[in-house]
Order: sequence, then structure tokens, then C-alpha cells
Amino acid sequence: MATKGPVLVVGTGLLGTSLALALTAAGVEVQLADTSPTSLALARDMGAGQVRTVASPEPALVVVATPPDVAAAVVVHALREHPQAVVTDVASVKARIAEQVAAAGEAARRYVGSHPMAGRERSGAGAAHSELFVGRPWVLVAGQADPAAVLEVRNLVVDVGATPVRMEAAEQDAAVAAVSHLPQLVSSLLAARLERLPESALALAGQGLRDTTRIAASDPRLWAAILVGNAGPVSVLLRELRADLDELIAGLEREASARAEQPEPQGTGLERTSGAAGVAATAGRTAAQAATAGPRGLVPGGAATSGTAPAAVEPGSAGGASGALRASETALAPEARGSTGLVAPGAVGAIMQVMSRGNAGQARIPGKHGGAPRRYAQVQVLVPDQPGELGRLFSEVGAAGVNIEDFAMEHSPGQRAGVAMLSVLPGAAQGLETALEEGGWRLVRA
Repeated sequence: MATKGPVLVVGTGLLGTSLALALTAAGVEVQLADTSPTSLALARDMGAGQVRTVASPEPALVVVATPPDVAAAVVVHALREHPQAVVTDVASVKARIAEQVAAAGEAARRYVGSHPMAGRERSGAGAAHSELFVGRPWVLVAGQADPAAVLEVRNLVVDVGATPVRMEAAEQDAAVAAVSHLPQLVSSLLAARLERLPESALALAGQGLRDTTRIAASDPRLWAAILVGNAGPVSVLLRELRADLDELIAGLEREASARAEQPEPQGTGLERTSGAAGVAATAGRTAAQAATAGPRGLVPGGAATSGTAPAAVEPGSAGGASGALRASETALAPEARGSTGLVAPGAVGAIMQVMSRGNAGQARIPGKHGGAPRRYAQVQVLVPDQPGELGRLFSEVGAAGVNIEDFAMEHSPGQRAGVAMLSVLPGAAQGLETALEEGGWRLVRA
């Protein structure tokens, strides 16, 4: 343990208490401070450290884990109050804090901005966990700091199991706008659509909706402060998203308008029951061997199996977006493309391009442990909703010598069972299925 104590943690919410728990478990002396007596007492009672008093020894390191809208002021106060200590913070936006700290003069050389890329949809000390940071990236923004101060904070990051990543403040703020702040807004906006949805419709919700709205349960007050603090980079991304939405909406509205105005198609070879899906399917079959590539991404035109990353193709080739999308529309008979109202010109192309670019972007998300994305096979197992059943399943997977690379659980409405979706290496899937069936488990096959 390279971290030198005492470490003063100012702010006993999720991040502050989790950090204090991790340091205390490693044997570092931790002092706690918070303006909320209740939060402070809870963190202390959880074993995160001792409440700082006037009799407490001076800290060697101060970690500011307050809400982001007051973090800069607390950092400046800590630099003044503890003139020998290195000071860092865990706020998600760094540029504004760095600007205010720079006004502190020479004391700014003891400040190192930092941001752990870890969290939960729940906030507060009660949601804290000592292993919250294990394996997670933790950004370090050195700014004007002395190398010795940077080393102190880096030691802290490594000692709690995180991976230090050096970035500039503006670079960090732009990055988190894309990978953290925009996803939060999109999730919240999607979940807001459910507010007045009938219960009968909500009963149809599956794992996809749960996955995309999980973080919508986050604390509104905390996120208001975060987003206001990073308003510039976030607004740029929202404008880009709006442009994509406008293009997609225009294509769908053209199709809807054409359908309403044109007579029923005759002799096109498209089944009436298939509707727009039939048109898309026909177009997709015609372009099945071509790959689509959006202007910002590369992705094959064929359907990707769940949990796999599509392969890339060269932009501008015959398999590129324009080629495949032109092929998909050309494949339709003239009367099916526009005059019959089945699909307006460009509608299929707009939809396919949005989906294809989404495939390409999703494929770029780092895989396990931050490495390159890997292809996994998925084994689906029906699990009774009874105590110990999930643990028994995991034990039998382990007994089969198979590692679970990823896991998800989907519950069926009205049934006392769920489907465990186990992502494993492709070469292990068949053997695992055989072992589980021999053990009495019921598999769900696609």
C-alpha cells in the first residue's frame, strides 16, 4: 500500500464512502467530513473511517467528493486549510474546477484533478462498496501540479484497484460528455416516454428496455449539477443527436404520408401482412452480401448475432453504406418504392443507415478489462425463481470448467422463472449446453 495516511475524505456520498471503505480495508487511516451529520454517521458506522475533529492529525492527502457544483470551492478551501496536503477531487467535470483552482496561486501545485469512471444508479453512503473502483479507469488531470503530488494521487488510484489514465481537462470533459453524460440523458429521455404508457404496454417490456433505462433511476439533483458543469461539450453532442433524429423522423414521416395517400399495392410480390417490414426484409435480402457503412462507422449489412461484434469493411467500397442502401432501394419494384405508398424514397435507407452506424459504434466499445471487443456465444438457461437456484447454476457452470464472460437475467411476466443469459467463449458453448442438460437444466434455444 503506497498511499500515505491520514487521508481526509470530504463528502460521504457514494464515491467518497466507497473510497474510504477501500482505503480503510487496506489499512490506511481515513478521516471523514461532511456537512450532513446523517450521511457522516452512516459512513462511520459502515466502517469507512473516523469523523475528523479539531484534535485529528493533519492529513497527507485530501479527497474532495462533494457534489460537483461546490467541488471547486471545497478544493480551494482544502488547499488553504491544509497547507501541507495534496488535494484531489472526484468530480466528473474538470476544466471549470481547474480554472478556479489556478487562481489559488502556488497552492495549485498541490492540486491534482481526478475522476473515477465508476458509479451506480443509486447514490449515497448506503450504496457504497469497497470494490467500486476495481478494474475501472480513473482519469488524472495533472494541470499545474508538482510531479510528487501527481504520484501521490496515482498511488491512491492504484491502491484501490483502479487503472490511472492521464488526460487534459478539456479532453476529459469532452470524453465523459460522450461516454457518460449523453447516455444518461438519452436513458432519461427514453424512460420519460414510459411515464404515461398503459400498464398493458409496460407488461410487454423486455430486457432491452430495462438495459437502456437502468441509469434513468439516477439522482436528478446530482445529474443537473454535472450536466450544467459540462454544458458546452454535452450541447454539441445533443445537436448531433438531434440532426440524426431529424433525418430519421423525416424518412419515417415521408413513408407514413405516402402510405396514407396511396392505394393498396397490387402485384408487387410483397405480402400485405409484411408491410414496411416486408419491404425492409426484401431490400435486406437483396443487399445481404453487401456491407453497409455509415459516414462515421463500418459494419456488415447482415444481421449480427446477439453479443457479437460485426466485422468492418472499407468505406467507399461496394459494401459501403451508399452502395448497399442504393441496392436496397433499387431492389424494390418501381411501384413498390414510391408510387404504391409502401415506402417513401429514402425511408429504408435512412433507417438502415442509422442502425448500421449504431452497429459500428457499439462494436467499438472496449470489451472485458478494457481490451478489444470479443465475440461470445450465448447460452440461455431457464432458472426457477427460487432461493439458491442461480447460485446452483453458476456452480455447475464452474464445474464444467467454463468461465462466464458476461451475464444477464430476463424475467418472464407472470411466470416464476427467469432466463439466465450466459455469455461464454464460442468454443465452450456446446460443451456447456451438454453439461447443463445432463444436470437437469432446461435450455432456451433461439
